[in-house]
Amino acid sequence: MDKTYVSFELAADFISSAFIKSGVPPEDAAICADVLVESDRRGIDSHGCNRFKPIYMDRIRSGIQKPVTEFEIVRETATTAVVDGHDGMGMVVGYKSMQLAIGKARKYGMGMVAARNSTHYGIAGYYATMATREGMIGITGTNARPSIAPTFGVENMLGTNPLTIGLPTDEEFPFVIDCATSITQRGKIEHYARTGMDTPSGMVIGSDGKPRTDSRQILIDLVKGDAALTPLGGIGEELGGYKGYGYATVVEILSAALQAGSYMKMLNGIGENGEKIPYHLGHFFMAIDTEAFMGLEIFRKTAGNILRELRASKLAPGEDRIYTAGEKEYLAWLDRKDKGIPVESEVMKEFMEIRDGLGLTHRFPNE
Repeated sequence: MDKTYVSFELAADFISSAFIKSGVPPEDAAICADVLVESDRRGIDSHGCNRFKPIYMDRIRSGIQKPVTEFEIVRETATTAVVDGHDGMGMVVGYKSMQLAIGKARKYGMGMVAARNSTHYGIAGYYATMATREGMIGITGTNARPSIAPTFGVENMLGTNPLTIGLPTDEEFPFVIDCATSITQRGKIEHYARTGMDTPSGMVIGSDGKPRTDSRQILIDLVKGDAALTPLGGIGEELGGYKGYGYATVVEILSAALQAGSYMKMLNGIGENGEKIPYHLGHFFMAIDTEAFMGLEIFRKTAGNILRELRASKLAPGEDRIYTAGEKEYLAWLDRKDKGIPVESEVMKEFMEIRDGLGLTHRFPNE
């Protein structure tokens, strides 16, 4: 599929401007744009600019996501807080929640914030990295509309539910493990569908218990409940599918039970009469100050040593190198920092339609 490279600055300015035109306050629009563009900076194309229209703009237009975010603290202690996002912009809820957790950790060593009634907050790694920039350990997770079937089941019950951890190191990039607790996520299948690719066998299970590979049909059937994503480890227990199922359940509970929030089928975004309704997602955010232990420099050096030893270990035959989490994202940034974001033709068409519909004047390289 044809791609156009768009600079990070142009993409961020366009997305921010479009959000502002759609009623998002300027400061919040800048946060939302930065989260989306950061995904593309890291090479995580499944959650970047290509989701701008279908996940955010379309939901604002349909009235199931509010452009103005009311960030309400409903309960608070010295080290914890419960916040309500009132169906506003999930990226704003995420940013402010992690800021709050970091502030508590700076004062007391640890901070945790649980959020309810939020919306899709983009890449979880963005918030974990907010903590690593402050010399802290960052942990976050979110539930989502039902996608994953439990081990030995075929019904989509759990969200893709990432359990994301960021650790500061003495290298050029932090260690950030940011991935779904399913083998893949909807965003990757959306990418397969857009590019005309089949979904690899084993990632999705049909209601008949058999693997599904037709990407476009999978997206339809996930909504209908006729297909489900498989947890990390895959179908059954032989390769450890129960482990992914277990971790997805942990994230579901932490994204709902601490904040008295919604969970599983309550998050399908469909009302009693089949109408679209807000998703009411939940998130959690933890910040742990390394200075409260043996200090940041010792932590960074030890973490860096561990990662370097892992990368220097014996290679499997035919392999070129070993990576550690966060390294590929850093390499993607080095590759893209001058070229920009590779935007597929279908997404570029969406950009131009949004621009023209909102009366913006941005010009893209393909014009």
